[in-house]
Amino acid sequence: MKKPFVPRPYGSPMGRDFAKNRPQDKARAHKVNEDIRVPQVRVVDEDGKMLGIMTTAAAFDLANAEEKDLVEIAPQAIPPVCKIIDYGKFLYELQKREKEQKKQQHQQLLKEVRFKWRTDTHDFDFKTRHAVEFLEEGHKVKATVMFKGREIVHQEIGLALLERFVVALADHSKIDQPIHSEGRSLSVTLAPEKVKKKKEGDATEPVPPVAPKN
Repeated sequence: MKKPFVPRPYGSPMGRDFAKNRPQDKARAHKVNEDIRVPQVRVVDEDGKMLGIMTTAAAFDLANAEEKDLVEIAPQAIPPVCKIIDYGKFLYELQKREKEQKKQQHQQLLKEVRFKWRTDTHDFDFKTRHAVEFLEEGHKVKATVMFKGREIVHQEIGLALLERFVVALADHSKIDQPIHSEGRSLSVTLAPEKVKKKKEGDATEPVPPVAPKN
């Protein structure tokens, strides 16, 4: 009776100690080398080239010959798919892809800064710096000027304040939603944009004028 295949442990063939280069994570997400217990596997090389279906023993010998690991990458397939690659490199590439995916899934938030219709220079500069930080983090910024009671008759001051805000952030943003009225307030929304180097003689892009509602 033929004995069942039992994969050889790290470092047994060819005098190579695989354990020295293998990350020692106890709860591995992928089966590696001696952890692969199925009789047959479909094998791909490090470049993704299909090497075909072979016995797990043959695949393990092939990995040993290249001084690499046999990593199960698709256990749900029939037979399971294994890749011949250094396990440390495999984990690095996997983590790199996960970081890229998280980066692409980054959720853009809408941050808001609020001004009173009478805002001094210190408060304006302070809130503008915060707006720059939000934009550099990839978020949109909504600036709002609030009016209380009879202050609503001074909308032209709020309009000038928002125009000044847009100009101050011109190197960091683009207009996403122009200045407009929202009940007893005026608002403008800016979206992040890469910093552009100004050329000599370039004029600042004019702010689209919006007349406040009476």
